[in-house]
Amino acid sequence: MVVAILSIASLAIWIYLLVGRGAFWRAAERDTRFAPDDLAAPAIWPRVVAVVPARNEADVIAESVGSLLGQSYPGPFAVVLVDDQSSDGTGDIAREAAGKLGGPNRLIVMRGSEPPAGWTGKLYAMSQGVSAVEKAGGTDYVLFTDADIGYRDPKAIERLVRGAEAHGTVLTSLMVKLRCDSKAERLLIPAFVFFFQKLYPFAWVNDARKKTAAAAGGCMLVRYEALKVAGGIDAIRGSLIDDCALGALMKKRWPIFLGLTEAVESIRPYEDFDHIRRMVSRSAYAELNYSPLRLLGAVAGMFVTYLVPPLFAVFASGWPQLFGIAAWIMMALSFQPISRLYRSSPLWGVALPLIAALYLAFTVDSAIQYWRGKGGAWKGRYQAAAGGGA
Repeated sequence: MVVAILSIASLAIWIYLLVGRGAFWRAAERDTRFAPDDLAAPAIWPRVVAVVPARNEADVIAESVGSLLGQSYPGPFAVVLVDDQSSDGTGDIAREAAGKLGGPNRLIVMRGSEPPAGWTGKLYAMSQGVSAVEKAGGTDYVLFTDADIGYRDPKAIERLVRGAEAHGTVLTSLMVKLRCDSKAERLLIPAFVFFFQKLYPFAWVNDARKKTAAAAGGCMLVRYEALKVAGGIDAIRGSLIDDCALGALMKKRWPIFLGLTEAVESIRPYEDFDHIRRMVSRSAYAELNYSPLRLLGAVAGMFVTYLVPPLFAVFASGWPQLFGIAAWIMMALSFQPISRLYRSSPLWGVALPLIAALYLAFTVDSAIQYWRGKGGAWKGRYQAAAGGGA
């Protein structure tokens, strides 16, 4: 009886995911569809200031800043780098890179201060950057972008603004193309994007009638006046998953957009499994609101969704086996669009149960780190500790 129920539940879940979850698996929400090249340009190009929080990013900051200063944006554009207490010369390297590109007058490097109680480090750095923008006379848009992001297409910011102006979005965010070179990246990175899309179906995020809200922190173009009306960065100051918190804040009142892109890329390498484990563990338990009951639910849900199909396909018989095979095929097929985006083998779809098991282990590890008082670890800071969760 238990085997029959589990097999039916697993198959039902995959039918729902394929037809009832915003078609997330199609990976169809793209920046090129949101703002195609023939989309009308604004009569006057608005002012844009990029705010880059950076903490010990000496290995990537020159490339990141260089890609920003290399943008061919038609309107006024500048970059504010908030050097968040770096000890590796991040700020000096950024200045040097700007000087080599002949754009030192378009880059402001400011030394950030330690976050006060109740703030996460990144959000406080972002807030300091916004304050610097205000002191300099304000702007029309703030582009929040991470220090490990490269803008490969020189028209990437132009496309963001063009789309935001045409569609009236106050938050226009892109899930940047993550690196997928090392063995660990090829195994785990496409699935990271797949799971994120499943959790926050992009079509639902972009539908004003749906409550689902999210953003991707590597690249977020925010309308400056709307951000002030919403309460500013201060309104989400303690959020560990800052991008989705900002998405929820902005969508309460206005339309937002979240899409995939190949024009903007992450330049941070994840050379081994441990690097990816730490990246996921930093915030996975926060996604569950630091709740042991939700953790148990997540474990049970992942087991039924991803592990039951291959187990029953191999070891069961009769209808449970057929249901297991059918669910496994659905799973593998649903993974193909994201595999194509990352130019990886279609066989990774067959391996999705194993990949899901690893992500489940990372989530459990996230909870363990939180209980040990080392949650939200990022470059020497532990930003989530037991007793401090919501």
